[in-house]
Amino acid sequence: MYLPRAFAETDLDALDALFVRDSFITLISVRDGEPTVSHLPVLYSRDGDRIQLRGHWARPNPQSGHAGAALAVVHGPHAYVSPGWYPDKEEAARVPTWNYAVAHLHGRLDTYEDEAELARLVDDLSVHHEAQVGSDWRFEAEREDLRRQLRGIVGFRFEVERATLKFKFSQNHPLANRISVAQHLDALGGENAREVAALVRAGLPDA
Repeated sequence: MYLPRAFAETDLDALDALFVRDSFITLISVRDGEPTVSHLPVLYSRDGDRIQLRGHWARPNPQSGHAGAALAVVHGPHAYVSPGWYPDKEEAARVPTWNYAVAHLHGRLDTYEDEAELARLVDDLSVHHEAQVGSDWRFEAEREDLRRQLRGIVGFRFEVERATLKFKFSQNHPLANRISVAQHLDALGGENAREVAALVRAGLPDA
């Protein structure tokens, strides 16, 4: 990932925040010389610098046979930034850009098919996401009709070896430009624009 110094984020609390916001990742691996990509909900855990993701594939997914090196991409809020918002747009010949947060997690996949582990994974995922929608469905491992469906999935653990975070929120601009960007994004409304505005403000001096 192209990562100018101004946009490099090293605080892993920022990664925690990305997963609190959205724990749906893009998982990339290479199989027979070709990239294989899946889009998956995961469970995230971090103990200091040790980061682990847990999730599963549908068994027919070509990636479900992969163990080894992989890349997980975590997407954060993003928004278009107009050059018309900059007070110095004429003298500095400003051009359009995009503000965004993203994390690239490099590591290794370990797959498993143990029924008890898969049942625990599905239940953990359900508890996590059901709470977010105000519901309470649980995976009942004692039900044969539910347990039988575990045969259709393959679980994985993804141990992260290196995390690279890019938080591009106008840090390379003068203060007046950054304040103006945040104000214009707030005026646009919408969840993404407001989140980006908040992150632009979070990076301001004495924010």
